[in-house]
Amino acid sequence: MARLDRLKGSIPPLVTPFRDGEVDYDAYARLVDFHIKNGSHGVLVNGTTAEPSTLSVEERNRLVDVAVQVAAGRIPVVAATGSQSLRETRELTEHAAKAGAEALLIVTPYYIRPPQRGLIAYYLELASLTDLPWMVYHIPGRAAVGVTIETLKTLRERSPSFVGMKHAVNDLALVSECHAVLGAEFKIFVGLEELSFPMMAVGACGLMNAVGNLRPRILTSLCEAVWRGDLADAQALHHRLFEINQAVFFDTNPIPLKYMMRRLELLARNEHRLPMMSATPELERRLDGVLERAGLLREASA
Repeated sequence: MARLDRLKGSIPPLVTPFRDGEVDYDAYARLVDFHIKNGSHGVLVNGTTAEPSTLSVEERNRLVDVAVQVAAGRIPVVAATGSQSLRETRELTEHAAKAGAEALLIVTPYYIRPPQRGLIAYYLELASLTDLPWMVYHIPGRAAVGVTIETLKTLRERSPSFVGMKHAVNDLALVSECHAVLGAEFKIFVGLEELSFPMMAVGACGLMNAVGNLRPRILTSLCEAVWRGDLADAQALHHRLFEINQAVFFDTNPIPLKYMMRRLELLARNEHRLPMMSATPELERRLDGVLERAGLLREASA
C-alpha cells in the first residue's frame, strides 16, 4: 500500500504472444520492455486482452513472473488474477503476491452470475490472502454480472486494501457516483477506449485500455494532459485516437489488435488459441485502412 501513488495513468493490458500454440515468453518480455521505453505508467498482466481463459494457471503465473522480472520496479505490474473458479483465483492471487506484483485486478466471476452477497464473500476471502492493493474488474458484458454501488461500499468498508476498480461499462455516471459514495481517492481505471477522455475528465485516475498496446505514448500523453488541466490537448488526443479506439472492437478483442500489432512489427506472429481466431482478410483490409489514415503504417516503415 506504500506505493499506491504509482497506481495511476496508462496501464495497458498486454497481449499474450503465441508461437506454434505455445506462449512466447521471450516476445512477452520484449513487450514489457517496449512499454517501459515508450512511457506506459504500468502494465497489466493477464487482462482480457491477454486471452487468459485460453491459458493455464501455470502459464498465467509465468507471465506475471516475466513481467515483474523485466519491469524490475521501474513501473508497477498489476496482475489480473480472476477466474470463474475461487480455487484458481486463490492460486493466481497468491502467486502474484509472492512474485512481486504491486496490485491485483480481480474480475467478477464470469458465467456463474452470483448474487451480490456471493460477490462480497468471494472478494473478501481473496482479500484476506494478501495485503496488496486490489481492484474489482467490472465488465458485465463479458462476465454476465455487475457490481452495485452498495457492494462496492461494503467491500470498501470491510477490506482496507480495496482501492478501486477497472470500469469497462458504457456508464459515465458511475465514476461520479463512486466518488460521491467512496471518496475521491477511490481509483477508477477506464476500460472502454472511447470513454477514456470523458471518464478521466470527471475523475478517473487512469486507463487500462487494449489500444495502449499499439502506441503507448499517446495514451500516457492523454493522461498527463488531464492531470495538468490541459483539456484542449487531451481532447485533441481523444479525437486522434477515436478511429483506432473503434477499430479495436471491429471483432472480438484482441483479434483486431493482434493483427494491427503484427502490421506495426510489434508482434512477429498474429496467433491465437481456439476458439479465438485471427482476423479475416476482409477485416485485415479494413484495419489496414485505419492504420494508414492514422499514419501508423508510415511510422512503422520509418
